[in-house]
Amino acid sequence: MRSDPAILGDSDLLAWRHWAAPLGWFAALGVLLVAMPHLGALFAAIDPEAREPIYRRDPFIDLLANHLLVVAGASSIAIVSGVSAAIMVTRPWGRDFLPLVSQLASIGQTFPPVAVLALAVPWLGFGGLPTVVALVLYGLLPIVRNTLVGIGEVDPSTREAARGMGMSPSQVLWQLELPLAAPVILAGIRTSVTVGIATAAIGSTIGAKTLGDPIIAGIINGNTAYILQGAILIGVLALFIDSVFARLLPSQR
Repeated sequence: MRSDPAILGDSDLLAWRHWAAPLGWFAALGVLLVAMPHLGALFAAIDPEAREPIYRRDPFIDLLANHLLVVAGASSIAIVSGVSAAIMVTRPWGRDFLPLVSQLASIGQTFPPVAVLALAVPWLGFGGLPTVVALVLYGLLPIVRNTLVGIGEVDPSTREAARGMGMSPSQVLWQLELPLAAPVILAGIRTSVTVGIATAAIGSTIGAKTLGDPIIAGIINGNTAYILQGAILIGVLALFIDSVFARLLPSQR
């Protein structure tokens, strides 16, 4: 009986260690959001020619919230559409569409997001919506590719055994294929979301409120301090989200 508390304590300690990196990056992000407006002397030393060393047009916390909202919306659409399309072309009735889906996903990532924004603005206007469209197109490829790979790696004999047990095609998909393919699919989603966090900054060029605002303002005004502030926050945010995905991946446990 005396060993139970010790075992429980060791288990809790391992859990804390498992999430140490995400918690550390989350804490770093919070500290930066609070401290950044008060680091005028530091950024003035980095860029002595800057008239205003701290970006104050919008609060950093508001830019962060908008940035996350844009990325979350685009990633949700990309995940649902990418996984659904990959599942469709792995079914017997949809295999003829596999080349088309693969090519569309590839074109979406090779087509520059800036060009997508330029083409979307006349139809969708300025702001977050064209940014979401660009991020969806840019984030589809790793999700579609990894879903295809994950489902394709399921052992055919395992499928046959499941069918022999009387499982329907939908049951085979939801209870066998997707659970087995989940680590590979999640790795693709991880890549898509992490890249989306960095790419979302370009939305500031067309009026979307993101952490790219200080970067764009810094480029226009020749203010290195602004550029650093936006880049640091985006970098820490990407590292935080990536570390969360790393802990969710079964292979990383």
